Amino acid sequence: MFNNISEGESIMATTIKEKRIEFRVSEESKRIIEYAAELANISLSSYILSVVLKQAKLDVEQSNTIVLNNKERDSLIGSFKKPVKPNKNLKELFNK
Repeated sequence: MFNNISEGESIMATTIKEKRIEFRVSEESKRIIEYAAELANISLSSYILSVVLKQAKLDVEQSNTIVLNNKERDSLIGSFKKPVKPNKNLKELFNK
């Protein structure tokens, strides 16, 4: 869903930007972020977008990932190996 931009790819030069996001920061935060952008040799907007987008993708990926411990994994795999007998509702559905 959000993987059409690979890490390290310059999304700033190739994307038409139509939307704005605005937020307030303290003077110290602004100074630090501006310095980091300068160190990366990119504009402040490009720096903020690249950092936030990278984190957003991680957050989305994490929310879409299920982590199972060994017992849960074994139980899930075991359930796939057991033949399932159709219940009454399923039988009725197939008879329609």
